[in-house]
Amino acid sequence: MKIIKVKYVIFICYCLVRRNLNVIKVVNQTSSDRFILIGLSTVPHLQVIFFLVFLLMYIITLSANLLLIIVVRINPKLQTPMYFFLGNLSIVDIFFSTTIVPKLLINTLSIDKSISLLGCALQMFFAITLGATECVILAVMAYDRFVAICRPLHYSTIMNKTVCVSLAAGSWGICLLNATVHVVLTFQLPYCKSHHVNHFFCEMPPFFRMSCRDTRFNEMLMYILAGLLVMCSFCLTLISYINIISTILKIRSSDGRHKAFSTCASHLTVVSLYYGTIMFMYMRPRSTYSAEIDKTVSIFYTAVTPMLNPIIYSMRNKDVKGTIITSKQEIKISNVRG
Repeated sequence: MKIIKVKYVIFICYCLVRRNLNVIKVVNQTSSDRFILIGLSTVPHLQVIFFLVFLLMYIITLSANLLLIIVVRINPKLQTPMYFFLGNLSIVDIFFSTTIVPKLLINTLSIDKSISLLGCALQMFFAITLGATECVILAVMAYDRFVAICRPLHYSTIMNKTVCVSLAAGSWGICLLNATVHVVLTFQLPYCKSHHVNHFFCEMPPFFRMSCRDTRFNEMLMYILAGLLVMCSFCLTLISYINIISTILKIRSSDGRHKAFSTCASHLTVVSLYYGTIMFMYMRPRSTYSAEIDKTVSIFYTAVTPMLNPIIYSMRNKDVKGTIITSKQEIKISNVRG
């Protein structure tokens, strides 16, 4: 019996030593060319809850945005500049959510929470590009509403197809350049303090605090470029809506005022939610940094807003709801005939 007990103890010790060696090996590999995303929580039951919540949000995001894109494509009445930009916004939301959420879902339940240097750089690049593009597209949509309400007789001339495509392409191009500058400069920093990222995806602010080099230049550049993109987009949106509201107030009939304002209410809701979180995240002073607050705010513009955008636009839009109802009826009729 004693021999059996000794063998049993030796076997347990061997397993523990082997497990520790594997952990050390993973840590050594991670310290050189990989980062570890700590995620939202280390508590097991909370991880399961977060996994289910974000999985549901991701499914809704993909379904709602794809449905909106299909509706815009199949309804000839929706072949207008406003819906062209709304389609662009849905594409941005799909890719933005896909850049962040699948990796978050994997890391939430996985033991290995590491991400390669290249994978982290690509995630940061696409997140910055898509986040900034959403800001600019929202500003362009505000300008479109301004032209439609304040310059209705010249709307088709001002917002022609060439102008719409140019505005969309320009939005993507500027934001791609902005992301390239940030990612290149961020990953030139030496990360000797730690490779544990206290976040659920690769975002700039946590990386600045992991570097052993002075990052004031990177932070200043982030504030300047974020200020130019976000504040210029926000100012364009604000100016557009000041003119829109002043024009609406001049309309004599209450029905006319309600109809004009209803075309802008959905967009104004989305703008308030998105710009508020982005400006809080990237333009607040360094002294107010908090990892937990950053995670919470990031959830809003990476997962919540992409899910809510198509729902907000669809709920207040008669044409979109009408197309969805008509499509459902046609599907039912075809099933009955089949």
